[in-house]
Amino acid sequence: MTLEDYKDGQVLLIDKPLNWTSFQVVNKLRWEIKQRFKIKNIKVGHAGTLDPLASGLLILCTGKFTKKIEEYQGQIKEYTGEITIGATTPSFDLETEINQTFPIEHITEDLIQQTTHQFIGEIDQVPPIFSALKKDGKRLYELARAGETTEIKSRKIIISEFEITKIDLPKIEFRVVCSKGTYIRSLANDFGAALNSGGHLTALRRTKIGNFNVDNGMKIDDFIASLKL
Repeated sequence: MTLEDYKDGQVLLIDKPLNWTSFQVVNKLRWEIKQRFKIKNIKVGHAGTLDPLASGLLILCTGKFTKKIEEYQGQIKEYTGEITIGATTPSFDLETEINQTFPIEHITEDLIQQTTHQFIGEIDQVPPIFSALKKDGKRLYELARAGETTEIKSRKIIISEFEITKIDLPKIEFRVVCSKGTYIRSLANDFGAALNSGGHLTALRRTKIGNFNVDNGMKIDDFIASLKL
């Protein structure tokens, strides 16, 4: 691919590894493109943040295609992951330590399957305080890490599919198809509460955005290797 190709605009499908921020992926690819073509700068942006503790599909746009980022961000997304029942964390995932434990003896496979129905369709969801959303000019996670509490308003999201794929308590594996703005960490927390227990997200992978599939995504090293061809 030529420099002009990247400037005119490319959609790059990257399979983001665990423990990388989405911003780190953007910076790495931008730097590699700049090095390969010996240029000072090129526009590169991503369409929808993935948490460091999540892996999977990250859409990057280069050059003129950065104008399309919003269009891709608005598309429906599919995730697979794992919820651990019987405990909660302040961040609703593994970023923070367990703060409360709950009984799980009453939880049956039938109860789990029945409870998924509460979360299908248009629902009100409260985003986690450990998120990049802003309130009064500050990121919510900055408030959370400073030990501050604040009221977070719920917002309408749509979950079109919520399928339990494996039950091995306290672990529950799932697949979910949802609208932009859905927090799977909040879903894990709310699902645990709906089971009269607790829950937090212990694994997450984004598999689809619109018609784009992670199966067609490149590892970062593979992308770097392709630049050298």
